[in-house]
Amino acid sequence: MSETAALSPSLSLPIARMTCASCAGRVERALRKVPGVEEVSVNLATEQARLRGSAPLPALAEAVRAAGYELQEGSRDIGISGMTCASCASRVKRALEKVPGVLEASVNLATEQAHLRLLPTVDDAALAAALQKAGYALAAAPEEQAADPAPDRRALWEVVIAFALAAPFLLGMLGMALGRDWMPPGWMQLILAAPLQFWLGARFYRAGWRALRAGTGNMDLLVAMGTSAAFGLSTVQWLRGEHHLYFEAAAVVIAFVLLGRFFEHRAKRATGAAIAALLALRPRTARRLGRAGREEEVPLAALRVGDSIVVRPGERVPADGVVEDGAAGVDESALTGESRAVEKRAGDAVSTGTVSLDGRLVVRARAVGGDTRLAQVAALVQAAQASRAPVQKMVDRVSAVFVPVVVGIAVVTLVGWLLAGAGLAAALLHAVAVLVIACPCALGLATPAAIMAGTGAAARAGILIRDAAALEQAGRIGLVVFDKTGTLTEGKPSLAALHPAEGVALEDALHLAARLQAGSEHPLARAVLAMVSDDARPAENFRALPGRGVEGVVEGRRLALGSTRLLEESGLTAGPLAEAAAYQAAQGHTLSWLIDLAEPAILALLAFADAPRPTAGSAVRALKERSVGVAMLTGDSPEAASSVAGELGIDTVAAGVLPAQKAERVAAWRAEGQRVAMVGDGVNDAAALASADLGIAMGSGTDAAIAAAHVTLLRPDPALVPATLAITRRTLAKIRQNLLWAFAFNALGIPLAALGGLSPALAGAAMAFSSVAVLGNALLLARWRAA
Repeated sequence: MSETAALSPSLSLPIARMTCASCAGRVERALRKVPGVEEVSVNLATEQARLRGSAPLPALAEAVRAAGYELQEGSRDIGISGMTCASCASRVKRALEKVPGVLEASVNLATEQAHLRLLPTVDDAALAAALQKAGYALAAAPEEQAADPAPDRRALWEVVIAFALAAPFLLGMLGMALGRDWMPPGWMQLILAAPLQFWLGARFYRAGWRALRAGTGNMDLLVAMGTSAAFGLSTVQWLRGEHHLYFEAAAVVIAFVLLGRFFEHRAKRATGAAIAALLALRPRTARRLGRAGREEEVPLAALRVGDSIVVRPGERVPADGVVEDGAAGVDESALTGESRAVEKRAGDAVSTGTVSLDGRLVVRARAVGGDTRLAQVAALVQAAQASRAPVQKMVDRVSAVFVPVVVGIAVVTLVGWLLAGAGLAAALLHAVAVLVIACPCALGLATPAAIMAGTGAAARAGILIRDAAALEQAGRIGLVVFDKTGTLTEGKPSLAALHPAEGVALEDALHLAARLQAGSEHPLARAVLAMVSDDARPAENFRALPGRGVEGVVEGRRLALGSTRLLEESGLTAGPLAEAAAYQAAQGHTLSWLIDLAEPAILALLAFADAPRPTAGSAVRALKERSVGVAMLTGDSPEAASSVAGELGIDTVAAGVLPAQKAERVAAWRAEGQRVAMVGDGVNDAAALASADLGIAMGSGTDAAIAAAHVTLLRPDPALVPATLAITRRTLAKIRQNLLWAFAFNALGIPLAALGGLSPALAGAAMAFSSVAVLGNALLLARWRAA
């Protein structure tokens, strides 16, 4: 977050959650206390505070939060042109965070874009001005760049022309290695090298000059300095009639750098292919049913919520919705990673981008455009790829001083060789080699390239990783804690048995239970309601009892339906139903008690069966094989929990736990020194998901659980949990390998060039290879598949 962002003479801060005049007064008093604020006025109607002064924006945001309110902020992704190395990314970050209203900037060299947290008042003009001052420019949105093939074609032609001009020099260098003089005459060398230096190489001068104007340096500056020195020295020697020329040093370096940049750009596009692939799932048109029942083909942008859409066999679903008519097998693999077709019938939900394989569907649209699940998944993947891993901070510190240090080493090299008795030409060439070999590009690409490739591979398997910090946490997990119902089990319980108390008819007990459950969305409620033929009227004064059950008034009687804990809180015991309860618990069934709270008295015992998911057992075994501990944390009874745990091979079980206690239990495991991942799907799991080192939400779960989680599984498959740990660990390994390579390359290459072990041409080729090697290593992650 920016620490230097000063207020403009009249900055507007949008304030959220103000509801009355006293709110505005509290905000105004809080802002006046911030050092540097000269003037404040708060307008409740516009929900804005106008200020004058020089206080830093973080201090203002903290003052607003301390008063009980929030700044209205948003996020924006912008493309940036002109970045060539890690120091560029750091400089762009600092420039953007100095813009008044920008709360935080995350700059990704690999995607050439920045993700901003900012106030709505910040416009593109202010961002463009800040970038221009730093030596860069605002570019088209990333998806627009990806859709435009022209830059790729232009870059390819530039490489072809560069190597056509450099070919005689390469032939001459081969001749030198063989003891032959195949180098062209001096005048021809000048004619061939000049367009390479001043036409194809003009980009290095422009970018280097922008960096100098901003008071910094970058890779382009190093290339421009090195090749200019070699070209200038050769020109002077040619004019003097000397035969030892070094035009090849400048020409071949520029050709190799352009080739490296071309492959680097292609590899960057490949690492970001996950987003492009997701967005490509959207069809461009849809078949909408008109009022007369006629189909009309309309652009996707014309769809509205509530429209009826026809999806023919082989076509992609254009909007999220519910099937109104028809049946078909639907391929959801591109969105969820599920390889098998999923049968869809009337009442089933379908998602944008999925394919109807063998039937015609009529779908009622519930979400279109940016509100669809596909768009949200793409946004999550893009945000993860734009995020910065904690390890990147070290890279930023190195890159901030890299260029000045390299220039200093080049000067020392030049002076050292001159003092050692070498001629000016030889000393200058060694210094040029130092400037060229010192490539911070690989250093800047090491982390973001691996993150992009890893999160993209995970997304294709149905695993959404929220950000790079979550990725690092996932790679270090030592204990995975599963919720039971809906996570390890199907989450579709059935009513296995109903035992009415003496004097209560079975039909009456079922009717009363259905009335109570009619107001609940809990899976057990659906199991009860599935057993009654008619729609049950909801109970009056209905309310949920978190972790225990529900209560309400049915036919004038105050009733409750819930767990054994609720039974005990009501001061009751199982009594005559104790034997039936023991038998059902031994079967691993979940027990619920229907209670008349007025008397109080037990009316019935309900037992529910919920089968484990098919892949739950193999997921537990896979985690144990990775030396990761497994535990179960559930609000269900100890008997039911132990039965499922025994079947799946889970040794550690915490049962009968209330929602608030789940977070406490996770905190206790963490206090023991373990890095804990919590896997859940319900509202009761949200606190535990948030309190864990890593929260993993089943994609079939509630919005609250998904919002609290660091990782979302797009299909409810426990096997994706060990897969998540596998891809994150492989991604972290790639980051470490890339950083090791980048640091080792510079640590070995710079001294080698300074000692005369590398010519500028070889240094240019090695520099290009360094960046491509880092990107290529990251791209190996694209071959990963969930087991």
